[in-house]
Amino acid sequence: MTAPALNLWRGQTVHARYVPFERRFAYNIAMIDIDIDRLDEADAQTRFFSVDGPGLFSFHRKDHGPRANVPLRPWAEDMLSKAGVALNGGAIRLVTFPRHLFYKFAPISLWYGYGPDGELRGIVYEVNNTFGETHAYVAAVASDRSQHEAKKYFHVSPFFDVTGNYRFTLRTPSDRLGVVVESIKDGTLLHMANIRAQRAPANQGSFLRLALTRPFSTLGVTLAIHWQAIRIWMRGAKYRPKPNPPEHNATVASESGSMGSNIEKDAA
Repeated sequence: MTAPALNLWRGQTVHARYVPFERRFAYNIAMIDIDIDRLDEADAQTRFFSVDGPGLFSFHRKDHGPRANVPLRPWAEDMLSKAGVALNGGAIRLVTFPRHLFYKFAPISLWYGYGPDGELRGIVYEVNNTFGETHAYVAAVASDRSQHEAKKYFHVSPFFDVTGNYRFTLRTPSDRLGVVVESIKDGTLLHMANIRAQRAPANQGSFLRLALTRPFSTLGVTLAIHWQAIRIWMRGAKYRPKPNPPEHNATVASESGSMGSNIEKDAA
């Protein structure tokens, strides 16, 4: 049975800081899951959601990948190819935060690349910071539960240096979504963030309930990030100015225990 062009994921994200002091917080989230080759179908699925247009909730191609109103598959396939992943025409599903009315910010978006047999072959973690910068971490996926690691190149938090490694733990989505991202330096776990969510139908009722029960759902992600940053700063965490972004725009992650390589900008 073919999956709908558009699904919802509703769940929670948990963040835990371990140094120089422990701090843990969680908040509810809602994300969309969209087949990037079936955007017209997704646009027609419910009147409360649109593609590349105004709407209560929407998805705009310019918010992702090449940052333009162009087909997204070439960018995704090129990113995945850097990790040795060929989809051979298989589906690519993008899990991200929707644009809500006028606003869009996604700290992380997940590009799941499948083979023609429906097996997950690769993943692109598209990471954004609040300064409007973006970086992709790319990995091949060999099992339903995979773990891979890459050198940290991209500035996300003003309370951590751009040093150390990221360790990603990923489960192939079914009715549940599970992703863990850990920041590690010199063998010490500094920070952990995860996403746990359940699949929900993307229809008029679900989007209307989302708008009524969480009217600032997408904006709330940004507000939560800044609120927690203020609280961490007030507790004495050292602030670090934002460095220049890396010259390369993507990094290949390898199986956990080996360091990923970068991809130069003019090769991506």
